[in-house]
Amino acid sequence: MCGIAGLYHYNAAAAPDDRLAVDRMSAAMAARGPDSAGDWTSDDAAARFAQRRLAIIDPGPGGWQPMRFDGGRLVANYNGEIYNYRALRSELESAGRRFTSNSDTEVLLHLYDLYGTGMVERLRGMYALAIWDRDRRTMFFARDPFGIKPLYYTDDGRTLRFASQVKALFAGGGIDTAPEPAADVGFLMWGSVPEPFTLYKAVRALPAGHWMQVRQGEALVIRRFHSIAAVLAQAEDQSSPADDTARLDYLRACIADTVKHHMVADVPVGLFLSAGFDSSLVAQFAAPQSGQPLRSVTLGFDEYRGTDDDETEVASQVARHHRCNHQTVWISRTQFAAARDHLLAAMDQPTIDGTNVYFVSKVTASTGLKVALSGIGGDEVFAGYPSFRQVPEMVRLVERMGRLSALGRGFRVVSEPVLRRFTSPKYAGVLEYGGTYGGAYLLRRGLFMPWELPALLDADYLRAGLASLDTQSSLSAAIEGIRSANGRVAALELSFYLRNQLLRDADWAGMAHSLEIRTPFVDVQFFRDLAPLIVGRPGLTKSELPPLLAPDVRRLVAGQPKRGFQVPVRRWLDLPSGHDARTRGWRAWALRVLAGFRPGTDFARRAA
Repeated sequence: MCGIAGLYHYNAAAAPDDRLAVDRMSAAMAARGPDSAGDWTSDDAAARFAQRRLAIIDPGPGGWQPMRFDGGRLVANYNGEIYNYRALRSELESAGRRFTSNSDTEVLLHLYDLYGTGMVERLRGMYALAIWDRDRRTMFFARDPFGIKPLYYTDDGRTLRFASQVKALFAGGGIDTAPEPAADVGFLMWGSVPEPFTLYKAVRALPAGHWMQVRQGEALVIRRFHSIAAVLAQAEDQSSPADDTARLDYLRACIADTVKHHMVADVPVGLFLSAGFDSSLVAQFAAPQSGQPLRSVTLGFDEYRGTDDDETEVASQVARHHRCNHQTVWISRTQFAAARDHLLAAMDQPTIDGTNVYFVSKVTASTGLKVALSGIGGDEVFAGYPSFRQVPEMVRLVERMGRLSALGRGFRVVSEPVLRRFTSPKYAGVLEYGGTYGGAYLLRRGLFMPWELPALLDADYLRAGLASLDTQSSLSAAIEGIRSANGRVAALELSFYLRNQLLRDADWAGMAHSLEIRTPFVDVQFFRDLAPLIVGRPGLTKSELPPLLAPDVRRLVAGQPKRGFQVPVRRWLDLPSGHDARTRGWRAWALRVLAGFRPGTDFARRAA
């Protein structure tokens, strides 16, 4: 786990301040890799790498980066973990390859040497990587299938710069700061900035499941190598275990396999433990695989003591069952106030979430751990969200209304001013949006609806942002070819909420404290194995999983309300409550966050 940065000149002419620019990018990401700092420059100075390392696999000098191969013919700059690197290494050694370290980085170099861009098809893990190919004068980049690890770049036609954080790119200097309308519009609609956009027109994210290649004298090339929708669509023609017993055994084997792979490390691995089903399931399979008592952490909040939102007691009992070395840490309003500036500074792009992960990462890192497992992704693959029920129901409801659905926009215009005084204005859009899975999902997950945005953004700016986002087309593409209702919602949750919110928040919040967060339920092989069940009839749901838990743990977590690992941010900030549509739910916090990223703008004045 690391922070990577660098640049590539298309014309091979180095700039005088290249080294200083890359050094500044690296320094801005020091928290991502406190164990070592490395740099490399190509012979002609056309390419430069910098790396900050959090040493997890082969933590000694053997795993230092940037890593050279074959006398510098290939050089790797890599952030992440390849969980199947040992199996890949064995295959490579059987083919006559020889290794000088025990790191997964060296495996990547051999794979690229053998398979070129096709190497990504063999990887199981989370990664953002850059490889310099001296003979081909080529820079190759790739990002993991779900986008667990970030990779941002800016390309002015002369020089391509890249980094693990947007703020690191700007620390290097020389980048246009013109705002990106799609980012502001997307954030207000979703509570996070949808990739590939960032707050700035000049900076893009390499999309999840894509590779990118730049070569002197040629245009930049980006290709997709993994599609969530394609995996689920193909799985609809695959068989899955027929009877309940076989199905349960299959699930047990799939979960055991992914947890086993995510335990691969040369340092201790801990666990974020809540009172929820997902983290309890991870504990169930991780504890027996740990060579020592599994270290687990739970957060508690004074505001939640004695309420259904307090997870501490159930989590402690689950930890005792698995003989975990458990720690409960209580966070107060005062601690939040003291950490708020650092939290917002660490937030690389605006988000309404992540505060919970920030604090649990802070506490976990303070125990000396570098790695923690998380139950992120369980709700997406096991149909744990209300959206798996509500979205198909909304679509069926609008379909049953027949010709009345044609009144959609008119009904919204007439009803919205009334509804916003008593409840969520989203209900006004049911006829207009609820007839498609994408539209119904937007109503379910959306923060501000498109028709509310003219009150927050300049008309021309809003129009440009909506056009670039093309939200309906993106939603439709996310479920292309999938027939199953369960599969469609899973694809939407994985492609939007998980990718743009949960995984991105886990990255910046964990890395702010030099902590690697691993997500066993967000794993390409696990997803492929589970896909036939997700799109099956019936589709996979969490109701099938309790038998996987030990009876004592099952009794503890069964029937627990779904909390979502909440943090009382609204109370800490004294955010307004009531039926004001502008401040309902997380809207007031969203306006404050975005205004902090856009100080002095017209939006900041409107949001005040």
